[in-house]
Amino acid sequence: MSYRTFALAAALLLSACATTASPKAPDAFLANLKSLCGKSFAGKVVTTDPADAAFAGKPLVMRVEGCAESQVRIPFAVGEDRSRTWVITRVGDGVRLKHDHRHADGTEDELSQYGGDTLDPGAAGRQAFPADAFSRSLFLGKGNPASVDNVWAVEIRPGQTFAYELRRPNRHFRVEFDLTRPL
Repeated sequence: MSYRTFALAAALLLSACATTASPKAPDAFLANLKSLCGKSFAGKVVTTDPADAAFAGKPLVMRVEGCAESQVRIPFAVGEDRSRTWVITRVGDGVRLKHDHRHADGTEDELSQYGGDTLDPGAAGRQAFPADAFSRSLFLGKGNPASVDNVWAVEIRPGQTFAYELRRPNRHFRVEFDLTRPL
């Protein structure tokens, strides 16, 4: 057997043994989100970081809408502030989370479109999104170096809870929405 034939046979054997990311978890995750389409839910901050006080004292409402084949948009209102939308998109082998921030007139805020892509298939009920290169550059440019280590997560327990979470060193923010009581 020639070296070339041996190398080809070895490559084929190794590729057959390699594991690839299963698209099942990201697809199931998006399906769980889409099952909430058109519904709104009240939430509450469940972490106790003093930095969360501005959120903890206001009504928190999310509405799952804009459910397209590979994307779901979730506007998140903090009291009267309706400037935030979580945009969750199926991409490649995973899922992407972006934060779309808008002014009251609809123009995009200068601190917008940050987020990241999953690094693994995750689970049907939870996906984690480390800050991507665009986000890290944006945060550094805006003088917010602590945010370059952000990892956001979205968690869904169908029929029970939807959670949005932010973690980084010395910071944990989590808000949970009661899926048993649509608004």
